[in-house]
Amino acid sequence: MGKRKTQRKNATMLDSDDDNSSVSSSSTMHSDRMSVSGTEEVELNKDSLLDEAVDNLYEKRGSTREKALASIIEAFNSNLQHEFVEKKFATLLHRCLNSLKKGSSKEISLASRTVGLLALTIGPGDKAREILEESITPVSQAFKSGYESSKIASLLECLAIITFVGGIEPEETEKSMQIMWQLVHPKLGSNVITVKASAVVITAVVSAWSFLLTTMDRWSLSPKLWLESITYLSSLLDKDDRSVRIAAGEALEVIFEMGSLEKFATEAEGSNNGSVSEGNKSKEGLLHIQGLRAKILNQVRDLSVEAGGKGSAKKDLNYQRSLFKDVLEFLQDGYCPETSMKIGGESLQTSTWSQLIQLNFLRRFLGGGFAKHMQENEFLQDVFGFTPKRNLVGGEHVSNNLKRMYKSPNSVINKARTQHLNKQRMLSEGKKIGHFAVNVGDEDS
Repeated sequence: MGKRKTQRKNATMLDSDDDNSSVSSSSTMHSDRMSVSGTEEVELNKDSLLDEAVDNLYEKRGSTREKALASIIEAFNSNLQHEFVEKKFATLLHRCLNSLKKGSSKEISLASRTVGLLALTIGPGDKAREILEESITPVSQAFKSGYESSKIASLLECLAIITFVGGIEPEETEKSMQIMWQLVHPKLGSNVITVKASAVVITAVVSAWSFLLTTMDRWSLSPKLWLESITYLSSLLDKDDRSVRIAAGEALEVIFEMGSLEKFATEAEGSNNGSVSEGNKSKEGLLHIQGLRAKILNQVRDLSVEAGGKGSAKKDLNYQRSLFKDVLEFLQDGYCPETSMKIGGESLQTSTWSQLIQLNFLRRFLGGGFAKHMQENEFLQDVFGFTPKRNLVGGEHVSNNLKRMYKSPNSVINKARTQHLNKQRMLSEGKKIGHFAVNVGDEDS
């Protein structure tokens, strides 16, 4: 497939100044000179606050548990809590699962986010698998406990993240995708009560489903499931809500990139075993697939030039046009958009639809903590092939404030360096006049 440079609103620069984007413990030079004991005191204080928050998850009052979860989320977003997670993993997970089972909609939303952050912090491995295995049932049941859109959206994000990190087998990922799909496209039966999903829920379902789809092999899913999903997504392109149309367009991007429609066409052509009836069926299937592709192409073309209606947000409209122009170009010419964003002085680049979908989803989930995670979370760095910039002085990572201290002529470090250089000059002068240098050098060695 070809690749094309493009400027996209969803891949804007997080920062353009290296000094502003570099991670430091504080914005003041004083913090860089903080003593080791002072640093340890700060870390102990943070740990004690987290310990207190986890303890508060045992409280009976729901509002107390909600505040505790909010403080844990803030801590996990601002720093990677590896040591804390090592100590409190099981306790934190099971208290969150308890909140999913018994909490209010707000508490469920907060607990869902906490579980997702826990999985991202831990990264792939046995504990991530434990999170997925232990959480899948409580999350599924929480979907049925009420239909508040914000709660459903949080649960969907949680399910997507824990599957993305902890799922190993394709069957595990497909199971999570089916749970999501049932919320908007249920299999009807005598015991199924259907509730019309809101635009917020439809958008959240399609976004989470697409995110997991990026991890799947196209041959893992049956042609029937593929066709059902493509037909449904095509219907969403005609919906009034722009966020629904955009989410459907992003999902179709991934499907087209995987070549799924071509796969169906090939199977339809090759399914004729010689009988007339089978030949007719395969021909009908091929015509259906070709017709579906043509329909989607026309929908994409219309959305790429859609005029703004009354009350429509210009930002969303511009993004929709940009998105569907890229989809149209991909369908017609096979070009994937290349994007780049700046994180801590280094560029994070994408060159496929799947990478872009993953990037956008994780950015939305982590919010303000995305840059911090990309700079320190090795799992996310591996996902995107990103190497963070390191500020090195003498082989150690330091903040920009410390670098300025090092370079400043008035700094203690630079004064000591100047004294050392002056001493070296004295030694050099001593060698020239033939005395004193060797003795001083022996004393220093």
